[in-house]
Amino acid sequence: MSLPALLRGGVQRILFVLAHPDDADFLSGGTVALLAQEGHELHYLLVTRGDKGSDDPTMTATRLASIREREQEHAAKVLGVQTLTFLDGYSDSEVEPTLALRAEIALVIRQWQPSVVFTFDPWRRNEVHPDHRAVGICTLDAVACARGRMNFPEQLIDGLSPHSVRDMYYFSTNEPNHWVDTTTTIDRKIEAMLCHESQLTNFDPADFAQRKGRLAGAEHKFAFAESFHHYSL
Repeated sequence: MSLPALLRGGVQRILFVLAHPDDADFLSGGTVALLAQEGHELHYLLVTRGDKGSDDPTMTATRLASIREREQEHAAKVLGVQTLTFLDGYSDSEVEPTLALRAEIALVIRQWQPSVVFTFDPWRRNEVHPDHRAVGICTLDAVACARGRMNFPEQLIDGLSPHSVRDMYYFSTNEPNHWVDTTTTIDRKIEAMLCHESQLTNFDPADFAQRKGRLAGAEHKFAFAESFHHYSL
C-alpha cells in the first residue's frame, strides 16, 4: 500500500504541522519526497524554530533559531516542499496546547485549505517531547474548529471561510495502519536530513533513515518504508 493511492481526486494540498525544523524530514521525509514527485502542493507549518536544540555552550537561542530556519528552508527545497510558515512567539520545549495556538493553526488551515494534514500522534506512548504532544493535539483541535463558522469568527474576513480537512495522517505513532514504500526516495530523505547540520553531532542520518526504514518496511516486504496512522474525517 502506498500513500499516493489514497489521495483521492488528483492534485491535493497537503499541510504538515510541525513542532521544530527537521521533524517532517527526519520522520517522514521519504513520504514528503514522494508526494512532491506526485505533483501535490506541500506546505510546512512550524510552531517553533527549534531554538533550544543545541548542547553547544557558545550557542544562543536567537542565533540557533536563525540557523535552524535556514536549514529547514534548504531541506524543504531538497524534498520539493513549496512553502513554509514559521509561527512567532513559541519557544522550543515550551509549547503548550492552548486556545491561542489552536486558533493560529486553524487560521493557516482556513487560509491554505489543505485536504490532507500530517502531524504528530499526540497519544504516542512514551513520547517524551512536550512540544510533539502539544502540537499533535492542537492540530487535531484546530482541524475540528476550522470547519465551524462559529469558531474563531474574527478570522472570517476578506473572503476567508471555514474549511474541512478530509484526511489526517499521524507520524511518530505506536499504532500504524498505513505504510508508504519509500525505497525510491530514501536517498532524497537522507539528503534533506543532512541539511540540518546543527542537529548532526554524533548522529548519522543515513544509518538512522535506513535502520528505521527497514524496520517499518519489513511487514510489507518494502526495502524501506515510513508508517502512519491514517483516518478520514
